[in-house]
Amino acid sequence: MRARGGRGRTRGGRGRTRGGRWPGACVLAAVRAHGLRETRRMRPPRPSFAPTMAATLGGRAARRLRLLLSALKPGIQVPRAGPAAAFGSSVTSAKAEVNGVHLHYLRTGDGEHAVLLLPGMLGSGETDFGPQIEKLNKKLFTVVAWDPRGYGHSRPPDRDFPVDFFERDAKDAVDLMKTLKFKQVSLLGWSDGGITALIAAARYPSYVSKMVIWGANAYVTEQDTEIYQGIRDVSKWSERARKPLEALYGFDYFARTCEKWVDGIEQFKHLPDGSICRDLLPLVQCPTLIIHGEKDPLVPRFHADFLHRHVRGSRLKHVHLREEPVPQNHGRAGPARRPGHAGGPNEMCQRSLASVSELISVWSRSLSFKYSG
Repeated sequence: MRARGGRGRTRGGRGRTRGGRWPGACVLAAVRAHGLRETRRMRPPRPSFAPTMAATLGGRAARRLRLLLSALKPGIQVPRAGPAAAFGSSVTSAKAEVNGVHLHYLRTGDGEHAVLLLPGMLGSGETDFGPQIEKLNKKLFTVVAWDPRGYGHSRPPDRDFPVDFFERDAKDAVDLMKTLKFKQVSLLGWSDGGITALIAAARYPSYVSKMVIWGANAYVTEQDTEIYQGIRDVSKWSERARKPLEALYGFDYFARTCEKWVDGIEQFKHLPDGSICRDLLPLVQCPTLIIHGEKDPLVPRFHADFLHRHVRGSRLKHVHLREEPVPQNHGRAGPARRPGHAGGPNEMCQRSLASVSELISVWSRSLSFKYSG
């Protein structure tokens, strides 16, 4: 669909959601401790779909992964057309021509504060940010959830991974919001989207007002590449983990793109210090909240600590979670979430201490905190 005046058609209906509990209590306590503005609590919704993966990981990573994950439940099947159909009628779906490609996005709300949601590897705005699209305060925020080029409904072109693909995504994201006539924007990004957000904030400091990231890293280590290799072959994933991404992409594109992503992310290991964006972190000027799952088996704690040390004035919260019994049928290669981190922003770790409404509240208030660095 082609956008007119930055808006597209509205699609009605709601998609089925199924799932478990949601994160938030520990982060909420940290945000309150920093004196951030309160927002109204909302009734916890049933969680929307976050796509999942299965990886064959050895040793400690595999054990930690199996402890974190419980049996997968089916989620919303991603439609081939009309992606806004999974949400209420207040969500619009459109495309905008940016830097030679047509980028798909979902948009909702009419608040003065513009917020861009940046998905993770192989993700899209729809698959990664259902609760945020539905529940972020539409009077305070105008929420845009985009599909990076080659992902979701921003195809063609096929996704590729040149050495500057994060820089390209950052420019695409900022240029999309400028095309939609936003004068300034806050960023919420997870996994690859968190990396993209960091680069965008560093490259466009006057345009990015605030930022929340989780499951992100500024460089790649040998330990990281071993984990990435464990998810390369999608034929080894569980059937239930493959189905959602197959529904979105088809198996061939899904498998091929995952392999290309592994090769793309591993190329940073061969750069000085394995850098993705290490040198850019001191250039970030906006207030930044960094969230990390304490038992995240795919992104070690030292990555979040590094970001906190090098992003001036940033705030860091490690989320502590309960461990779940390992399901009997999981075997050695149990289902894993997308790299980064136990599945998506809404399943940042598998089991949480609070409801999604609290996490939504955290994000809303974190966009209101004032810089104190």
